[in-house]
Amino acid sequence: MDVGLYLHFPFCVRKCRYCDFLSFPADEELKKIYAAAMIREIRGYAGTLEGRRVDSIYLGGGTPSVMNEGALKSIFRALGDSFDISPKAEITMEMNPGTVNTRILSFVFDCVNRVSLGVQSAVGEELSHLGRIHTAKDAEKSVRLLRDCGINNISIDLMSGIPLQTPESFRQSIQFAVDLEPSHISCYSLIVEEGTEYARLQKEGRLPLPDEETVSGMFHDAKTCLENAGYRRYEISNYAKDGMVCRHNVRYWKRGDYIGFGIGAASLFEHTRWRNTRKITDYIDNSHEPGRLVREMEQLDKKSEIEEFMFLGLRMDEGVSAEEFRSAFGIPIGDVYGDVIDEEVRKGLLIYDGERVRLTDRGLDVSNMVLSEFLF
Repeated sequence: MDVGLYLHFPFCVRKCRYCDFLSFPADEELKKIYAAAMIREIRGYAGTLEGRRVDSIYLGGGTPSVMNEGALKSIFRALGDSFDISPKAEITMEMNPGTVNTRILSFVFDCVNRVSLGVQSAVGEELSHLGRIHTAKDAEKSVRLLRDCGINNISIDLMSGIPLQTPESFRQSIQFAVDLEPSHISCYSLIVEEGTEYARLQKEGRLPLPDEETVSGMFHDAKTCLENAGYRRYEISNYAKDGMVCRHNVRYWKRGDYIGFGIGAASLFEHTRWRNTRKITDYIDNSHEPGRLVREMEQLDKKSEIEEFMFLGLRMDEGVSAEEFRSAFGIPIGDVYGDVIDEEVRKGLLIYDGERVRLTDRGLDVSNMVLSEFLF
């Protein structure tokens, strides 16, 4: 059975005002030390995946593209030495348009076949308020440079419901993304998270957000505009051209096995979830012994796995297969969730044809509420 790898690079040029990810600026020396620690962690897992082939690798952050290309190539050599990586593996790197340059493109050319570009908006005022370090022109240039070095599988991230945004400016950003002709577009709605600058501004009444009805309209605008442009929604916030869904994303939503490397990186492997330490000093000091990095380890019981199967699976446009449920848990889906499914179907929030359960368009509007019904 195939497995995925996730590599977390917590460094960025500047922390965005909305960001609650494990990320922060760092000097070149710390980045070098971190890369060496990640190599030790990777080598510590050698043999763990015996008989398993890696078919997806995802470099996330932070901003992986602020790393030194030589350090990244060393990390990939360690991956190749330690694991059986499929020659057809999907290898994705997150990049900020403000960090795409000739130096990092040498690594991309040698090691990467898919790039996720954090564009977020095509409107200068919105980008500035978010704290982004790039412009729309930088995004256009980045796409051109990536294609020049052979990367044709490009994903673009957009955000809706952000400060100063209007339905018109959001449609402008969508059209900007479509005109770049990426293979994949992710369109996420802003969530104001505790501990961010936006959370502070919101508490002070100084965060100019569009209202809920406007944000809901943006959600529908995204679906209409992107489907008209040939993108199929395969998950609540993700759209792709035919055959270009993100393998890493699908693995997560379908609960496939993956191992995470780096501080704060999460893993799911053989019915066990865990997360690495979030403290960089702990990580660097103990990376030679990966077991000492582990925090929050949980051996998933049947109840937890059933909940995750439904909660994550229903995010996908195809929904949840009743046959796959029975195969995974040895019990019909109706025996566990019959009453819940019947009630949500009655409300017009779910469709169940006896083979698959999936959200309706109305259900997608209140997906968090619907999904919570599948928690025991």
